[in-house]
Amino acid sequence: MAQAQASERGARRKGFRSARLDWPELHRIPHPPRRVPLLGDVIGSSVQSPVQDSMRIGRELGPIFRRKAFNREIVFVWGADLAAELADESRFAKHVGLGVANLRPLAGDGLFTAYNHEPNWQLAHDILAPGFSRAAMEGYHPLMLDVARQLTAHWDERSGAGDAVDVPGDMTKLTLETIARTGFGHDFGSFERSRPHPFVDAMVGALSYAQRRNAAPPLVGPLLQRGAAKRNVADREYLNSTVDQVVEARRGSDGSGARGDLLDRMLETAHPETGERLSPDNIRRQVITFLVAGHETTSGALSFALHYLSRNPDVLARAQAEVDEVWGGSEEPAYEQVARLRYLRRVLDESLRLWPTAPAFSREALQDTTLGGVHPLRQGAWALVLIMLLHRDPAAWGEHAEVFDPDRFEPKAVRARPAHVFKPFGTGARACIGRQFALHEATLVLGLLIRRYDFTSDPDYRLRVDERLTLMPRALRLHLTRRTPAQAPAAAPA
Repeated sequence: MAQAQASERGARRKGFRSARLDWPELHRIPHPPRRVPLLGDVIGSSVQSPVQDSMRIGRELGPIFRRKAFNREIVFVWGADLAAELADESRFAKHVGLGVANLRPLAGDGLFTAYNHEPNWQLAHDILAPGFSRAAMEGYHPLMLDVARQLTAHWDERSGAGDAVDVPGDMTKLTLETIARTGFGHDFGSFERSRPHPFVDAMVGALSYAQRRNAAPPLVGPLLQRGAAKRNVADREYLNSTVDQVVEARRGSDGSGARGDLLDRMLETAHPETGERLSPDNIRRQVITFLVAGHETTSGALSFALHYLSRNPDVLARAQAEVDEVWGGSEEPAYEQVARLRYLRRVLDESLRLWPTAPAFSREALQDTTLGGVHPLRQGAWALVLIMLLHRDPAAWGEHAEVFDPDRFEPKAVRARPAHVFKPFGTGARACIGRQFALHEATLVLGLLIRRYDFTSDPDYRLRVDERLTLMPRALRLHLTRRTPAQAPAAAPA
């Protein structure tokens, strides 16, 4: 019933809807004090860092607040109790809005950008979900190791020359190669290049353009961004042509290139119940979705984790001791050994808590309802959940919620927290399909890196964060020192 309502509503409503249309008691929700007629809450705002702006405002105004730019008004939520309500799938569903909707000219009805009523989302999800099973993940593991070897060879060369490594740049190379090779049998040759692959440049351009469109004045914005719009068309065309080449190479292999990967599933697999297959246009959109989302967020997660490890030597030493114990004398781990790095996984989770690389998600009401017992919403009303503030809500995380502490994710601590307060991969049926892929890849890579190196950061470096729909630490450089792992015997199987 709820899905039918979502479908009916999605067919009826398209495009941005201001909160003023669907929140009857909007005056109950606070907004910044210096609101200007016609312009809204633009004083002191930043086009380059709207998420971090909203964090600052949210801390001042409380767990639900609103911001307005021109005629666009948005309700933001970050309080744990309110976020728990929005995670209720019987009352709310994913809302495709803001920058996500701006990506639809590129990704269309791909898994990330599809509207709830579009049938290709469920079709693609059902076809591709087995591609993230345990058996599939075990098959990806050797390819992940192979790409990681390219990274460590590059880092060995850089550290041997006494140079710092470009963490965000190299993590982007690593994760792009990983998803391209495991999912689509394609090698971008990223580590053979001195500059990012043009696919990365086009992707960053498309994401940044989608971000900027959120803040552009609705009437004159297209005129002001005419040059950027032309560049965005060129970026989209390059991304499309690259994906078309990957798909055509596989189609032209006459079956000899079959790998059982995501691309094979897209091309060859029918829905187990209906027999439907993905259309060529949808396959292109799904490939773009996975290539972009499958590496952009993981590269940010790895970069933030390495930043925190470099600044917390006690945490780094503890994680290194765990890797040395679990992996023993093995230079590289078997698939099942990665999941046994429980403390290192806590390090990753804590990094994702403080800086979830996908920093927000939107939810819309499936029917008329009330949020928090105070705020009425009409069917279709939506709110943006600020994950970064949800992950720092003292009501859920304690008074020192800003402090990096991996022990927050000890099993006992996790069980003691309310549900729905840790959401780095979104929520509900539309949560990230590749979550286990990303977590295995990130844990594997961190384990390999901390086993091989000690890290030294510039003492003058202060974490600054770039926003391009996803988050990435800016200009993070680390110096490396090769270490000799303790040759502990392999731990007994868990």
